[in-house]
Amino acid sequence: MSSTDTSDDGEPAKTNINIRLTESFLEDIDATWQEEGYNSRSEFIRDALRDTVKHPGLTRESWKEIAAVEYARRTGDSETFSRDEILDEE
Repeated sequence: MSSTDTSDDGEPAKTNINIRLTESFLEDIDATWQEEGYNSRSEFIRDALRDTVKHPGLTRESWKEIAAVEYARRTGDSETFSRDEILDEE
């Protein structure tokens, strides 16, 4: 399918895929998309995949560091974390 394929509403056509996840991981995904204000599980997963594809140079460790800073910003937590502290949390 090329990027020029469109649906009846003019939006790019979408294809369904199937993936297998553990129930506990799916529960984590569901809790996260709802907490983050996404409208659906699919929207959240598309964003996560888009971020990964558009920024392939970011490692898992980089994402953890970004998440820790974002968490501190949202909660008003003035505590800062070193990169090594974040990496040790795995």
